Amino acid sequence: MDLSAYAQEHGVKYFMISYTDLFGGQRAKLVPAQAIAQMQSEGAGFAGFATWLDLTPAHPDLFAMPDASSVIRLPWRKDVAWVAADCTMDDKPVQQAPRVVLKNLIEDAASEGLRIKTGVEPEFFLISPDGSKISDEYDIAEKPCYDQQAVMRRYDVIAEICNCMLELGWKPYQNDHEDANGQFEMNWEYDDALKTADKHSFFKFMVKSIAEKNALRATFMPKPFKGLTGNGCHVHISVWDVEGRNNAFTDKLMPFGLSEKGRNFLGGIMKHASALTAITNPTVNSYKRINAPRTISGATWAPNAVTWTGNNRTHMVRVPGPGRFELRLPDGAANPYLLQAIIIAAGLSGIRCKADPGRHYDIDMYKDGHTVTDAPKLPLNLLDALREYEKDAALHVALGTDFSSAYLKLKHCEWNTYCAQFTAWEHQNTLDI
Repeated sequence: MDLSAYAQEHGVKYFMISYTDLFGGQRAKLVPAQAIAQMQSEGAGFAGFATWLDLTPAHPDLFAMPDASSVIRLPWRKDVAWVAADCTMDDKPVQQAPRVVLKNLIEDAASEGLRIKTGVEPEFFLISPDGSKISDEYDIAEKPCYDQQAVMRRYDVIAEICNCMLELGWKPYQNDHEDANGQFEMNWEYDDALKTADKHSFFKFMVKSIAEKNALRATFMPKPFKGLTGNGCHVHISVWDVEGRNNAFTDKLMPFGLSEKGRNFLGGIMKHASALTAITNPTVNSYKRINAPRTISGATWAPNAVTWTGNNRTHMVRVPGPGRFELRLPDGAANPYLLQAIIIAAGLSGIRCKADPGRHYDIDMYKDGHTVTDAPKLPLNLLDALREYEKDAALHVALGTDFSSAYLKLKHCEWNTYCAQFTAWEHQNTLDI
């Protein structure tokens, strides 16, 4: 697609050429339409060291090459269009860049005759501009999930976001107040993994922008408030043939309607689960959600053990129907591109080694999880997760050694910075020791 022609046809005056760094930060340059032809040919220049990539000030320019197929005209600002970009340096893809990592994994799956399709369920809070409290003072119910009064009090924001998705052709199908006070979830139709990642990235930008437009703030932080359910980002996964016509996961004669290939893909997720958390739950705060005590509503809705089941939401993976399964591990901080990439990497590993997912459990993990003694517990903190990822050679290779070394280096630095902080808890509990 010629972006100059697109601008003329749609009245676009500016393009946001956007890429996502290793920490999930969305970086962009605002380019006038008159200059987009040059940017489409040569890329928009960035100093990579200034964002969360493992680069130095001495590195050459990083160029963000816009992928015209991803262009989205902002429904709330129609003279601006957003376009996802792939990072290059010296005319070569930057192998640590998240969108490049995902595209490599998609090619790897295609070489096996497979096409991964996913849908995401991002949860978020609408909060005060200073981030100190939820935005709706009347949203105080003990069990606020699906509260129709609470969702209607935020109708202006939720409806505007949904209207945007309808206009963009995403086929949104439901919006609801979630399990925490001030929390919401919005769902749209599943798609190919790269398209889902681009939409997920844009969705976070859109939600934050429309919240700000309404004098509010939106956060996808995994656990922003003590005692309230955290922000998950569940992923529904199915695998198809390369034409996208036949679901390779479906076999109605098998238990749960899951084919042998589907079981192997799930087996890869189970096998690599502890290492997955370094990507699916990428912040210090993520582990406040995974290992949270019971919330005000009565459930965390987050797993803390590596178990799977049928249609039961208390496990890490559930199989709600034939041909797909839901990974309930990821949270709102997950990088949209790395989230898809790590799922594909683990699943392909499982298919290639014919991994068995192990026994399934039908129990309520919140009530009877203590009776499960043969399932690994998920990491207690980010450091444990990084160490699990460091040990997982198969994932290192699948996601690329450039990415793995860069990600681990920067995340260990983040952990060390966190550990250097002095907290109120320390003063309250150790001041007089």
